[in-house]
Amino acid sequence: MSTLEVIRPLRAAARRRRAAPGIAVAAGGAALAIAVNRFVPALSALTVAVLIGVLAGGTLPAVTAHGLQWATRTFLRAGVVLLGLQLSLTEVLRLGPGLLAVVVATVVLAFTGTLALARLLGVSRGLGLMVATGFSICGASAIVAMDSVARSEKEDVATGVTLVTIYGGAAIAAVPFLGGRVLGLDPESLGMWAGLSVHEVAQVVAAASPAGAAAVGTAVIVKLTRVVLLAPMVAGMGVLERRAGGADGGKRPPIVPPFVAGFLAMLLLRSAGAVPAPVLTGAKEISTVLLAAAMFGLGTSVRVRALLRTGRRGLLLGALSTVLVGTVSLTALTLLGHS
Repeated sequence: MSTLEVIRPLRAAARRRRAAPGIAVAAGGAALAIAVNRFVPALSALTVAVLIGVLAGGTLPAVTAHGLQWATRTFLRAGVVLLGLQLSLTEVLRLGPGLLAVVVATVVLAFTGTLALARLLGVSRGLGLMVATGFSICGASAIVAMDSVARSEKEDVATGVTLVTIYGGAAIAAVPFLGGRVLGLDPESLGMWAGLSVHEVAQVVAAASPAGAAAVGTAVIVKLTRVVLLAPMVAGMGVLERRAGGADGGKRPPIVPPFVAGFLAMLLLRSAGAVPAPVLTGAKEISTVLLAAAMFGLGTSVRVRALLRTGRRGLLLGALSTVLVGTVSLTALTLLGHS
């Protein structure tokens, strides 16, 4: 046996021991967030996990740092892969060509419009891209997927997730009030609007719940159809970033990260009917646990004082992007006859 063969297992064991404290803390944060969600279903477990992480950030011992970073990166990617099992192409096609066109138009206009707003406000390119991706597609999961191919800072990712939490939480109250009481939308239309405009899947469910179970069902299908657009959006940015990286000698990111390819593979498996119902249920629960642990890890990297001191433009961008996606989607639904 060579020296290298002896050293490799020892190094792997050392890395596991180094990561263990942080992973344990992330698991504890996820468990607490899920427990809060069980008692208060209107609060997304992912939202709660981020908030707990923010509160814990700066108070955790240094020994947890490595494991938290590993958990954030690895659990998020695994959670995104399993997210692909929550929707089939059959459900997407049932929406009809008109509503599918509305979904695509909303995502494209919200994404490009938010990027333009970021430039106008003087927000950094990285944060503008994270907000545009998260607000137009599917919140924190989309932000992390885009970060894998984009040149962005860790603070941009954490701030983007924080903004998703803030404004997605506000939308839980705003959408049923504006849609149901002010605009008088019927339950189906309100569900469509919630699915088109609210950031996280759990936030969509909470926003559509006051209109009834039918509205929730419609909202989730519409929302998950937005999630399907994550792969082409990330792939497109991957192409642009590779060209930019090749031009300046920098590292060339993958066109489609492996975990995004995994997301597509899970989507196709679900569409083919190859996954039993109990497995789908279990995968959904596991995905929630993984993403909650990762969100806790991301939350610990947020420094509230720094966000308040330097994040005013980001807060304004999040508010304007939320208004943009809500207005664009509602206008498109009105043109389609759902008002």
